[in-house]
Amino acid sequence: MISAGEASGELYGALLGREVKKLWPDAEIFGIGGARMEKEGISLIAPISQVVGIIEALRHIGEVRGVLKKASEALKTEKPDVLVLIDYPDFNLALAKRAKAAGVPVLYYVSPQVWAWRRGRVKKIAALADRMAVLFPFEVEYYKDTGMPCEFVGHPITETMNIRGTKEELKKALGLEPDKRVVTLLPGSRPDEIERHQAVLEKVAEKIHMEFPDVQTVVPVTAESRLKGRLPDFIRVIRGRTSEAVACSDASAVASGTATLETALSGTPMVVFYKVSPLSFRIAKMVIKVKFISLVNILSGREVVRELIQEEASPDKIFSELRKILKDMQYRNDMISGLNKIRELMSGKEPSRRVARMVGETAGWDNAVTV
Repeated sequence: MISAGEASGELYGALLGREVKKLWPDAEIFGIGGARMEKEGISLIAPISQVVGIIEALRHIGEVRGVLKKASEALKTEKPDVLVLIDYPDFNLALAKRAKAAGVPVLYYVSPQVWAWRRGRVKKIAALADRMAVLFPFEVEYYKDTGMPCEFVGHPITETMNIRGTKEELKKALGLEPDKRVVTLLPGSRPDEIERHQAVLEKVAEKIHMEFPDVQTVVPVTAESRLKGRLPDFIRVIRGRTSEAVACSDASAVASGTATLETALSGTPMVVFYKVSPLSFRIAKMVIKVKFISLVNILSGREVVRELIQEEASPDKIFSELRKILKDMQYRNDMISGLNKIRELMSGKEPSRRVARMVGETAGWDNAVTV
């Protein structure tokens, strides 16, 4: 059973399911996820969440409780050999408690951000989970004294970035003009992120069009994302091909999240921005204790890319940073150098393959197919 709480976790669940099926073709997998997991032959008992932020989550509390009830019933009736939890800590820790009561071993894949807030959860997680697979090397340290086995497996986003071709070839494949520069504006994947960020990015696009009329402005979104209204003609929307769009762009404005790491791995200079509801932001400031919010800066331990949060995430400031990336070659090259170090840090791993083997080890399976 796999419990993936949101879009990025659902992708990791799909990749994991694929690798489990390669090793154990007769394995039956079910859980909470989305279309990508379903495509890999995983039976869904409930859909993933599409909300972020404390206040936003409270509005959907009834829905979350309903999903938890379904998942708890599935633990009892299906009695899986192992439960894999992917991030989404408040929900998944509640589910882990029920799994423990049902005698189902738990593998936690993608640690909650204990390094950012509520560090005391480490002990609770260790008490409920049998093993932990983390995406970043520095996370292992947080579980060192808990007695729970914890392993750095790498980030599964690296497995989705098999991009081939020059920037010109990628532009042509996307229907863009290969001899003109590209700026990508990434609003996020969740509906509430798009709702908060779309208007800001439209104004950024307008400023780009006014000052750099030959630059192609692209908004890459998932196939399911819904943008509001009719966008101006100078904005090109590309669906389902975010990796290619970012890889061929000269600069990018990226909503904070996994997309910042994907952009870093492509070597594309960026500015990171984010907005939540005012109340969620005030609460977050009280409880979250980190110097940076983007994975790029967290992994680097310094400001490699500029972060513009809440009121700072204005069209003027986002555009100003994009202009600097496009015009100041020293600034641009220094940023690319920092991004290349992130790529080196995350290379050489096969996260989904390794976690699939951890699934088998935790479940007590043997006779895996040799791959």
